[in-house]
Order: sequence, then C-alpha cells, then structure tokens
Amino acid sequence: MVSLLDIIGPVMVGPSSSHTAGACRLGLLARGLVGGTPDRALVELHGSFARTGEGHGTDKAIVGGLMGFRPDDERIRTALEIAEREGLAYRFEKTSLDDEHEIHPNTVRLTVERGDRRSVMQGSSLGAGRVLVSEIDGFPVEFTGNHDTIVLVAEDVKGSIARIASILSDRSINIATLRLSRQHRGGDAFMVIEVDDPPTEAVRDEIRALPWVKWAFRLDKVSA
Repeated sequence: MVSLLDIIGPVMVGPSSSHTAGACRLGLLARGLVGGTPDRALVELHGSFARTGEGHGTDKAIVGGLMGFRPDDERIRTALEIAEREGLAYRFEKTSLDDEHEIHPNTVRLTVERGDRRSVMQGSSLGAGRVLVSEIDGFPVEFTGNHDTIVLVAEDVKGSIARIASILSDRSINIATLRLSRQHRGGDAFMVIEVDDPPTEAVRDEIRALPWVKWAFRLDKVSA
C-alpha cells in the first residue's frame, strides 16, 4: 500500500527526504542514546550517503538532528556553523561498512559521546523520511522511530521482562513491540521497547534503578 507520505514526502527542510529528513531523524535517535546533544560525534557515511550526501545536505541534517533539530527546522541549513559555536565537535568519514548482510545504500554509523557515556548506532534512511536502526553498541536491533522507544542493556536474568512490563503497565503505558537480543546466555541483553504512550523521565529512572539494568534511555518518536 502506498501512503500519502510516500507520494509527497515529509514536511522538511530540503532538498531530499532520504538524504535530509531521514538523516536528521537518525541524528535525533543517536542523540537520545547519550541523553542529549553529544560533546563529540564521529559520522561514518556509507554508500549513497558518502557519494552524494554533502550535496543533498546530509551532513547538515545529521548534525542538526544531533542537536535536537527536527526535519522541518530552518536551522538545519546552518547546523554546521551552529554546532561549532555550541561546542559539538563532529567529524565525517566516508566508509564502506562491512556486514554479513546487505546494507542499505543510505546508511550511517554514528559514534556519539556525552560526558562519560558513549554509544555507537547504525541506521539507514529508507526514503520519504523513514528510517531503520539496525545496530546499537554491537547488538542487532530493528526499530523505526515511529514510536516512543525505551532502549536498555541489562543482565540476562529471569523475570526481567516481566518486571519492566509491570512498571510500564502501572504507568498506563502500552507496549507496541518488545524485542530482546543477547550475545550469549547469562550475558548482557539488549532490549528495545516501543510504546504507544510517551514515557516520562520518572519511568526511565524507575527502570534504571532495577539492580540488573546497566543503562536505559528513552528515545522520542521521530516520525511526523
């Protein structure tokens, strides 16, 4: 089924929905993984992003997203200059990402640091402003930013999913999807929880306080 968004594209600062709006949304999601605008960012551009991204404003859009600008924010046009004034140290590299699976041509790997928090996120812009995040901190994931999302790393202990689900239920937050991946039994587990209702910082803090949770962040919905 073709949606109206697929035909006319998102509300955005141009010129390209895939290279600009999608790139901005990937920056916004990476920003959430360190709890705000990073101090430093390494932006590794792959495929079409690497070949034509600069001409389409991909560099400005990603940096704008890292600073919290939405795709329709006029400040994206001068995002690089704003970042330099506000102390966001960014660096771009063109790369060919190695993966056992085929990688979408509009893909970026973002390494972001804020204080003592560091995270690495890989994601792709699929067109019409849509995005897909495929990896966070070495864990395979799959989410689109179409929902408010909680991401966390926890020890792989029995009952952890039920306890977290109970916290959300007690706050009348409905789970849309929940995905868990782990590198091995008894090791760390990475959980992605997409929810229908925006979680507050208090909900995030209650999840963080669980003794087996190592870190947790909430990512605001980035779709229109």
